[in-house]
Amino acid sequence: MRIVVAVKYVPDIHADRGFEGGRVVRRPDEGTLNELDENAVEAALRLVETLPDDERAASEVVVVTVAGPDADAAVKKAFQLGVDRGVRVSDDAIAGSDYFGTARVLAAAVRRLAEESPVDLVVTGMAALDGLGSVVPALLSAELGLPQLTLAGRLELTGEPGARAARVTRELDGVEEVLEAPLPAVVSVTDHANEPRFPNFKLIMAARTKPVEAWSLADVGVDPAQVGDAGARTRVLDASPRPPRPEVEIVVDKGEGGRALAEYLIRNDLV
Repeated sequence: MRIVVAVKYVPDIHADRGFEGGRVVRRPDEGTLNELDENAVEAALRLVETLPDDERAASEVVVVTVAGPDADAAVKKAFQLGVDRGVRVSDDAIAGSDYFGTARVLAAAVRRLAEESPVDLVVTGMAALDGLGSVVPALLSAELGLPQLTLAGRLELTGEPGARAARVTRELDGVEEVLEAPLPAVVSVTDHANEPRFPNFKLIMAARTKPVEAWSLADVGVDPAQVGDAGARTRVLDASPRPPRPEVEIVVDKGEGGRALAEYLIRNDLV
């Protein structure tokens, strides 16, 4: 079983964000592995752990990211969780890529990995916390020509070696939806799919020296004109900082607290 997990290096959600030149400002000291991608890594590792001993021993979990060298920190975090191999696709021409360009590069990386050995499953998180577009899994499946099972609350394998399928369960309004697709397939998991494990000391130490493979667009066979600003189908036309939070108004209840609350709600059109 060979599983590829697409991950992203994103700005820390607690850091101030901004746009410059239509792009998200990314500072090396404020980046981290996308939190929702940790669920994807955990899902892949758990699938491998359910396999018979001989099949598990021959399995591999590979993380792939599209970013600059700073993104090695995200790959290293995946190593700490137990991932076997990490690939970063970096190229100056990638800067400014939209969702379509990102999916194109990810798909090309998956295809290159498949040339080495078949890829059985591609797993992603439900969204990246810097953009929250949630469309890359669908675009990736379209680029690869594979079935997609998105927003999985539970992921498991069915069938026997050589004829396995991915089965997912979605939580809807009061009901569960169960979908299944033959492998290879693309699956995205939600943050309810699992609880990511904590790195152990042995893996933390090993991650320090474990290499991250760096590929260029030429290595994965992507035309620079199809990605970055040159190939983007979307543009950021305008961006402005969010307004500052208003000063907190504290009302000491001396018997008129209810009236003060009602007046506040009316005054701010909250009723």
